[in-house]
Amino acid sequence: MRKDRMDLAGAAGLVLFAAVFALNQVVIKITNGGFQPIFGAGLRGLGAAICLLVWIRWRRIPIRLPREARKGAVLIGLCFTTEFLCLFLSLDLTSVSRSVVIFYSMPVWLTLAGHFLIPGERITPMRAAGLACALAGVGIALADRGGGQASLAGDLLALGAALGWTGIALCARVTPLRDVRPEVQLLCQLAISTVLLLALSPLFGPFLRDLQAIHLWGLGFQAVVVASGGFLFWLWVLSIYPAGPVASFSFLTPVFGVVLGWLILGEPLGPGIFLALLLVAAGLLLINRPVRGVRTA
Repeated sequence: MRKDRMDLAGAAGLVLFAAVFALNQVVIKITNGGFQPIFGAGLRGLGAAICLLVWIRWRRIPIRLPREARKGAVLIGLCFTTEFLCLFLSLDLTSVSRSVVIFYSMPVWLTLAGHFLIPGERITPMRAAGLACALAGVGIALADRGGGQASLAGDLLALGAALGWTGIALCARVTPLRDVRPEVQLLCQLAISTVLLLALSPLFGPFLRDLQAIHLWGLGFQAVVVASGGFLFWLWVLSIYPAGPVASFSFLTPVFGVVLGWLILGEPLGPGIFLALLLVAAGLLLINRPVRGVRTA
């Protein structure tokens, strides 16, 4: 049943959703200890595609891709490949706390691009304030070299992953792909990225590292819980609640990511990362805050 405002059940589900996606960053870093990052990303995509196909078959969803949407499908697949190639390499080089703060700056880049490319997505004074906060946070995260695993290359790759994610959102909004069912959009992304990531993986060294059971469990978690279950949960939430309040919960993921990186991996947290986190989270809240008097679709 469609609702016009967020309730306690929806809020609790979105908090859990944010925690799971933050945990995914930790799991990727752990899994990189057993699988070469790009090979692991390809295997994750393959597992997620199989799960999605099972879901599509069970729900009897037609797999239809109109001719006019095919270029968009290829483009969104390339953006998806870029996102996860950069993200998996980033988490191999830098800390979860740094990567998650920079990666979840994606709404900043989408807001900037949407101002020029998406009708009705103009930058308001509120959004401009949010952009300034979030950009300042990303700048501080990139500049802070103190404590823990701090790699400039890893940080820049996290930024590249955020830009790839932005490209996915734009493809889904401004190309004919917007009229294609979300499940089919995701299948296109997974199919193209899996082939490309597995094809590119020999360029990044041996496929296996010190493979143990925990790495296999981590790969399964990414494929089944995050890439498949998480996406389906997101579709379900958006089918019930307004998009604005749902999007506003995105600020929780970098918060959880920083905390989980410290709890699980023992990553040191300095004042710089806390300041960056605060600014990015505040920026996301301002960017996603509904405009007063405008009803969110």
